[in-house]
Amino acid sequence: MGKQIDMYSLADLMKKIAETVNGNPVPIEGFNAIYQFDITGEDGGEYQLHFQDGKAAVTEGSEHPADCTLVMSLASFHLFMLGKLNGTMAFMTGKLKMKGDIGKALKIESILKQYNVKDAL
Repeated sequence: MGKQIDMYSLADLMKKIAETVNGNPVPIEGFNAIYQFDITGEDGGEYQLHFQDGKAAVTEGSEHPADCTLVMSLASFHLFMLGKLNGTMAFMTGKLKMKGDIGKALKIESILKQYNVKDAL
């Protein structure tokens, strides 16, 4: 097993997500969406995760209009990536704010669970 999730910078973690997804494009075939992650706090930042034509790409910033924007702290993002923070519960308790397409917000959690990004760390 690699480093613990909190030892990755946000940029490295986002790159790892894209690498993991691109290693097995089957779950995202035919799915096109742009997710904006606004991660708050000192080590936070803005990143977009693009799913298009069976590929994933990560960009820093908010260059393109997002289908769905997820706003959370870096600690909550780590828990979300580890599968220890349920998106719906996080939203209901205020740990996650969401703007845009709620259907796509629900979809990102199911997509990431299929990849077990935490196991790739």
